[in-house]
Amino acid sequence: MSQTDIFPAVPGPSVESKLDLDGLPNLLGFHLRLAHVAMYRDFALSMTELELTQKQAATLQLIGANPAVSQVDLASTLGTDRATMMAMIDRLEERGFVVRRRSTEDRRRQELNLTEAGEKMVARAKRTIAEHERHFTSRFTPEELKALMNALSRIHQQV
Repeated sequence: MSQTDIFPAVPGPSVESKLDLDGLPNLLGFHLRLAHVAMYRDFALSMTELELTQKQAATLQLIGANPAVSQVDLASTLGTDRATMMAMIDRLEERGFVVRRRSTEDRRRQELNLTEAGEKMVARAKRTIAEHERHFTSRFTPEELKALMNALSRIHQQV
């Protein structure tokens, strides 16, 4: 089966290009990249007022859902290194959203919890993210969206 059979009549990028795309529109990775860029830009624009990045919003949401979570577990879940996670937690702590406490069970471990301001920020972020998601998910039927999520899961679970 050729790529043309897999991606028949695939339209090119949404912005007219002056370049010869040389088969790029027939590559899955090319479309994933364009979709990522579109979603990332819309997310960043949506979160401007809250001044949160995608990883910061996800980190706050995970801390809220997992009280006393460790930085190591957050870093692992979000696919980032420990140093980057520590710097992000420092910024969130400076903004008054997160509090760090040494674990009473393991003194080497830092437990993270949301402050009251952090809980309010998570609630605001969830509302903003829901609207951002609707901007994209509304383009699909429920069946198409389920198939897309399943297909994307198969890709990222292979890494």
